[in-house]
Amino acid sequence: MAIVVVLAGTWLGYQKLADDGCSGQIKLNVAAATEIAPAVERAAQQWTTGGAQVNGTCVAVTVTGANSSTMASTIGQKHGATLTGLGAGGKDTVPDVWIADSTTWLLRLRSDASGFRPTDGKSVATSPVVVAMPVPVAQTVGWPDRKLGWNDLLKKMTTGNALRTGIVDPTRDAAGLAGLLALAAAAGTGGGVEAKAQQVGAMRALAAGSSSLREDLLQKFPRSADATDLATGISAAPLSEEDVVAYNADKPPVPLAALYLNPQPPSLDYPYLVMPGVDLTKAAAATGLREALEQPGFKNELAKVGLRAPDGTVGAGFAAPTGAPQATPGATAPSTGTEGSAASGIDASAINRVLGSWTAITLPGRVLAVFDVSGSMKTKVPTAGNLDRAAVTRAAAVQGLTLFDDKWEVGTWVFSTEMDGDKPYKEVVPITPLTSGRAKVQASVSEIVPKEGGNTGLYDTTLAAYKEMQENWVQGKVNSVLLFTDGKNENANGISRETLIAELKKIVKPEKPIRMVIIGIGTGVDADELEAITAATGGGVFVAPDPAKISEIFLEAISSRNGAR
Repeated sequence: MAIVVVLAGTWLGYQKLADDGCSGQIKLNVAAATEIAPAVERAAQQWTTGGAQVNGTCVAVTVTGANSSTMASTIGQKHGATLTGLGAGGKDTVPDVWIADSTTWLLRLRSDASGFRPTDGKSVATSPVVVAMPVPVAQTVGWPDRKLGWNDLLKKMTTGNALRTGIVDPTRDAAGLAGLLALAAAAGTGGGVEAKAQQVGAMRALAAGSSSLREDLLQKFPRSADATDLATGISAAPLSEEDVVAYNADKPPVPLAALYLNPQPPSLDYPYLVMPGVDLTKAAAATGLREALEQPGFKNELAKVGLRAPDGTVGAGFAAPTGAPQATPGATAPSTGTEGSAASGIDASAINRVLGSWTAITLPGRVLAVFDVSGSMKTKVPTAGNLDRAAVTRAAAVQGLTLFDDKWEVGTWVFSTEMDGDKPYKEVVPITPLTSGRAKVQASVSEIVPKEGGNTGLYDTTLAAYKEMQENWVQGKVNSVLLFTDGKNENANGISRETLIAELKKIVKPEKPIRMVIIGIGTGVDADELEAITAATGGGVFVAPDPAKISEIFLEAISSRNGAR
């Protein structure tokens, strides 16, 4: 009751914003995506000069432009999580309010940082994700008269060299991520091996022209209408509508066309996130500022910086690209909570799967893949045409191997009990560069055959695999053990869980990080047992209760920095 009284009093005090006079000062620090920051700052100034207060205390707002990936990294570090592709956060402090460019950052943070639970989350602006093309190139594909879809783009990317595509690293850019999700969905419509190959081909085409920074990618577009320049520059890249508006505002020799492809991917939706731990008075001030951003005049401020209102409509003076819709209803319906409007139809697992594919294709790594071949792997999987678990795992391994670029090195083991004398594990292929050993590694998948009567020698195998990676650790690459199992440790002659954990803690070297990823197959695994292992080494546990979903879990595991049951 006391909390309710305080909240009610705070809210009533906030309702007196129009009252004359205030004293003291509540300092509200806002970090906003760089493109929207000027509009937010102007609105905040107008609000505060108009007498903004909470319970008679004046409100002062400081708005700072902040790159969304940098802020996500900083927030993730505070909550003990490192997002894929971002690394550790900088020295920036966490603000009271963060206006990110997309709710996808929130989904990624909540996936890897369980303690991150901001409030509010309403969208304050939007910018559709488009495919940017130099106007002469766009005209060759029928723009502006022909309406293209992502399937059309996918075909042009994977058949011939007509388009030189690029992308801002989707682990660091929300528009790049939205474009990647759209392409992955287009490639996956057919299903099966052919669809996966098409998806991998599209990602590799994008990776060839990828940039870590948006500014760097924009520099790769042709700077003249000369045929050679057009042929060697980037000819298509997923960007936000605002990126195209800002680029064309500088009157470049070759302007960009914005292609609004169907189906429309999630727009950048600029969620208004009040950070966890903000006190009640600041929270009330944050609510007041967000309501100020909902006033009709803010739409015109957004138009000045090339952004739309949350409902997709535009304010006065909006410099719409040729062919742009006057409004984009349905692209981002106004959000009413911390899931944000970009979450429509997308969850963290879908994001992690597509980033897992991207990571495997673009980042150099070394992985020792360890497969359970105990007798229980003969269990049939009704959802996979009654194939047994071993067959489903073989299919997932083959599919996963196609993702790994030649920059990777891969080795394979199998384990059960008494696989090599008293050892419960056996090396099939040592860690080998895929440039020369891809065929050998691929052939080794056929060794994933259940051993009749074999038990699960999990603990001894885990310790041996970790030591193997540590002894052959390589600087500058992601060093991982990827272990598949469908059961609990059942090795009477092996070490205990206590001994395994103690040994792992003793040999772990922070200067030589090894990521231990365990994928549990079916309902017979003990997630607590597996998580006790990864807690000692770093890594994560991913359980597929339905073994038919192993491929999806595999992609999620590659990307996510932490585990998920």
